Amino acid sequence: MKKPELLAPAGSMESLIAAINAGCDAVYISGKKYGARAFAENFTEEQIIEAIKLCHLYGVKIYVTVNTLIFENEVEDFLNYVDFLHFNNVDAIIIQDIGMMDILRKKYPNLEIHASTQMHIHNLESVKLMEKLKIKRVVLARETSIEQVEQIRKNTNIELEIFAHGALCISYSGQCLMSYLIGGRSGNRGVCAGSCRLPYSIYSNNKKINENDYILSMKDLNTLYYIDKLINIGVDSIKLEGRMKRPEYVYLVVSLYRKAIDSYITTGNINITDDDIKELKKIFNREFTKGFLFNEKNENIVNDKKPNHQGIIIGKVIGYNNEYATIKLIDSLNINDGIRFISKNDVGFTLTSMFKNKKRINEAKKDDIVSIKVKEKVKKDDIVVKTTDYKQLNEIKQKIKINKKIKIKCMVIAKEGMPLEIQYSDYKNNVKVIGNIVEKSINSPITKEKIKQQLGKLGDTIYYIDNIDIISDNNIFINIKELNELRRNLVNLLNNKRLYEIKYVKKEYKIELPNLKQKEELNLEISNINILNKLKQYKFDKIYTKNKQLLNLDDRMLLKLPRVKYDYEDYDNLLLIGEMGSLNKYKNVETDFSFNVTNSYSVAFLHSMGVKKVTLSYELNEDTIKQIYENYINRYNKEPNIEVIIASRKEAMVSKYNLNNKYNIKDSYLVDRLNKKYPILDFENIMYIYNNKYDFNKINLKINKRIIVDFEDDINNNLLEFIKANNRY
Repeated sequence: MKKPELLAPAGSMESLIAAINAGCDAVYISGKKYGARAFAENFTEEQIIEAIKLCHLYGVKIYVTVNTLIFENEVEDFLNYVDFLHFNNVDAIIIQDIGMMDILRKKYPNLEIHASTQMHIHNLESVKLMEKLKIKRVVLARETSIEQVEQIRKNTNIELEIFAHGALCISYSGQCLMSYLIGGRSGNRGVCAGSCRLPYSIYSNNKKINENDYILSMKDLNTLYYIDKLINIGVDSIKLEGRMKRPEYVYLVVSLYRKAIDSYITTGNINITDDDIKELKKIFNREFTKGFLFNEKNENIVNDKKPNHQGIIIGKVIGYNNEYATIKLIDSLNINDGIRFISKNDVGFTLTSMFKNKKRINEAKKDDIVSIKVKEKVKKDDIVVKTTDYKQLNEIKQKIKINKKIKIKCMVIAKEGMPLEIQYSDYKNNVKVIGNIVEKSINSPITKEKIKQQLGKLGDTIYYIDNIDIISDNNIFINIKELNELRRNLVNLLNNKRLYEIKYVKKEYKIELPNLKQKEELNLEISNINILNKLKQYKFDKIYTKNKQLLNLDDRMLLKLPRVKYDYEDYDNLLLIGEMGSLNKYKNVETDFSFNVTNSYSVAFLHSMGVKKVTLSYELNEDTIKQIYENYINRYNKEPNIEVIIASRKEAMVSKYNLNNKYNIKDSYLVDRLNKKYPILDFENIMYIYNNKYDFNKINLKINKRIIVDFEDDINNNLLEFIKANNRY
């Protein structure tokens, strides 16, 4: 049975120390740029160097996320940053951008690359592609089921990393534009505003369906009870989410997963208790789910009541008078705890005073009746929850400071007339020093106990001696000062062994590209026959559709494959594909916007893989598109064949969670707080949420352009005039 790596999040140096002390095998961090959690504290370059050294001393690997999309004008700075990381011995980088992935794997053959979950790798074919490209590890999409993980494991040798705990996105990672479309903050650029955590109403046939508002807010993933299944199928790395969380959260979560993994490996039992889960709930939870990973049902994926930390229930209000709430407790409560009253308008604060039998108290126990001042009126039977446990946090803070020690064994050979020899070993690395010739003692021979005492003085180091073997003559003299000096030398030698270097090699980036001609097609994408009929008077070069029933209606019609795909049929015709598995499976393809192409290196990579035409990301404007086109030609002395979408109702997100299925409805749409409507469609049981408006993007460049019409209601005079203006026939 293989023991998986336990991979911990660290959004700050304090969290990194907490993770190490809690027993992680590896951590993932981000610098101040190019990481998908831009709002975490993150690490300066000086701190990254310090973090790498600290992790390596403690036998912990360190990975750095560079998993945002890279725009054309950022490429040079991005490459310099990764060069810095590699030069300073980072164990791996985690990447989303396919163009940067391609250039880095060629320039830096010794740099380990992990494909981020942002790369949307969710099936066997996608994983096989990464394996062909010699990517070391794949972070599978959170939506991948345990059965699919097992299938992938049996059919590939690449390392597999699985998210096991923490916050979940409602959309497939790397495939969400909702935050970008609503507020201009792109999740693909690390600045997601968490639009899925906001309230929405869902309507069908103009009737509101939902009772609770937070219908897109996912519960937190918790797989502690299922860790045996991940171990048994051979997962290489078990990943915990939490770079935006406090160090105490990181310590507690890591320590419990460490306990579960170690317990199962040694005893066959997971050994997680109800008290463990209670501690997790106190530190942070949005309620827990076993997630799509373990095939959770729709109703147990989302917490539609609240999007924030739920805490634990500690009592309920039995009376309210003169700004004081009387509470019957079912759990302990202490001064400085954070509490919340679940009322019409929730009331939350840090507890500073509390009374029992009219006497001020600092702590209360289960079944106590206490009074607390609450200026906002609360009602009888309102639930009271604890959102911060002051004692819990204090206890964890005492454990967070680095006190972890690495055990070593020591061998001493002290023979009269021979050089003194001392060895240290951490059971992996061995170091040895040679001292002076051991002399016969005249007055005060050194004892074995004294030798042990001097060599064991390691209090200011990361080591402790758990075994020492001394082979010595009697009546010998060894200078104490020499012993101390040799001990310090041994520590330095062992530190240097543990601070391993990853050989830095830099090569020239090369790529073979086909001779293509940049075309100027005007193309159409449709969802049904009615749209085709309404636009039949206009001339288009190609017409794309996901609806297979339309394929024989027009000789220009081509099949568009979905961007979430688990099964692959055989096709010979040209296809428009939306995900990496199709890139591996099919040869005659064009790529869709969901490949998130934002730079010329990504265009080149896809062309080198045989892609006939590359659709650029929605997140580009005319200037950035022009940069991509011109830089491609200047660098490669060849033309690309690229396309931009100039008119569409953009897909805001794609999700395995299907609201239409949950409520058994169709023709549905979301309505947000500003009364904006977001249509919903589902295709092959996958939910697509569309933007609240139909967008036009005037592009004057001589490249392929596509107009997408998924809803008949979007066909109006504005669209027809736009088509005429772009129709060159």
